[in-house]
This record gives sequence, structure tokens and C-alpha cells, in this order.
Amino acid sequence: MSDAAQPTAAEVRAAAEAVKAALDRHLEAVERRTGDDDPAVYEAFNALAAAAEAYDERLYDRYDEVTPFEIPGADDSLPPYAGPEEPHALSVLIRRDYAVVEPQRLLAQAQRIADLDSDEEGPDATPVVAAGAHAALGLLFGEFEPDEIASRHKEFGLEEGDSTLWVCAADELPDPGDWLAAPFEHADPERIVCRFDVSAVFDDEPDDDLKGRGA
Repeated sequence: MSDAAQPTAAEVRAAAEAVKAALDRHLEAVERRTGDDDPAVYEAFNALAAAAEAYDERLYDRYDEVTPFEIPGADDSLPPYAGPEEPHALSVLIRRDYAVVEPQRLLAQAQRIADLDSDEEGPDATPVVAAGAHAALGLLFGEFEPDEIASRHKEFGLEEGDSTLWVCAADELPDPGDWLAAPFEHADPERIVCRFDVSAVFDDEPDDDLKGRGA
């Protein structure tokens, strides 16, 4: 960066003063908080994050120095909650990723389910092993609840990837069939009551495996 583009010492000082003021406002909001989801706390948090980032940038540009702490930026947090204070309906959005790491185990477990069904319904069941993994997965997820598959994934030859769960507040339930074609398209971040993320990227941060509001 050229000298002409560098911030002045006064601009760096002003950015530092802005951080101090944001710290005071954040503490005041925390002291006056009215509950776990107080929007004033989240607004103060985001303001503090933005002020700290601006100061860090100016400090580096002017003096080639950085701060000894890191405050997550606003992009790493949820926006302030703007949903109803007393939700009358909820949407729970869940995504879990799996890798098929043992196809033969998957096929064997699916075949076992098919064999049990054929014992009850008759001898004409289609061999799942011959039908392949596509049919095996359809049978597996049709037989078991998602939470049971999550707890027994190794039995089914699966390996867990990232997962996330969002609890979103709604004024009322949508009409039947309204969102089935695109279930996650209209999720509003400002209506998330709580969110829980699990990912291998958090393995080095054992206290942070649950990310977001309500964690």
C-alpha cells in the first residue's frame, strides 16, 4: 500500500476510540439484557465486531501491527432476531451429510430389512443387493427416522459429514404443501430462534461445535 493510501495516525486513534465505545455499549447491553435472545445484545455484538475489524485494518495499514485478539465479524454470526416474541409455529430445518464408505455394509443392512419385510408380506421381495446402493439408501431412509440413522450411521456403512439444525419462528403454519418443492428456500436468518452446527472444522475448538444463536 502506498503512503498516500495509508490511514493517518489520527484515523487509527479514532478507530481505537470507536472500539472502546463499542465495548462499553456491548457491556451495557449485556447488563440490561432481557433474555437469551435479546436483540440489543446481538446488535451491540455486531457493532463491536465491525469496530474491531476496522481498527485492526487501520492498525495494520498504518503500523504493520495486529491486535492480539480476534472478535468474530458480523458475517460469522446471526443477524439480530426479528421474529415474533411469542412464536405460534416453528419450522425445524435439518441437514446432515454422509459419505458411503462401506457400500457392502450398506447393502447388507438394507437386504436384512428387505428380508424381514418379505417374511411378513410374502416371498416375492426384490433382492436389494442386486438393485444397488440407490435402492439400499431409499430402503434405509424409508425404514428409520433420521435421528436413528445419525446414531447408528456406522452400522449402515456411512460416515458423518457436516450437519446443521435451524429452529425458525413463524407467525403460523403455512398451508399444506406450500414449501415441499423447495423446503429451505425461504428460511429467514432473522427468524432463527437457535441454530446448532457440527463440523470437522470445529475439531480444534471443542467448545465451539455448536455455533450460532442459542448455542
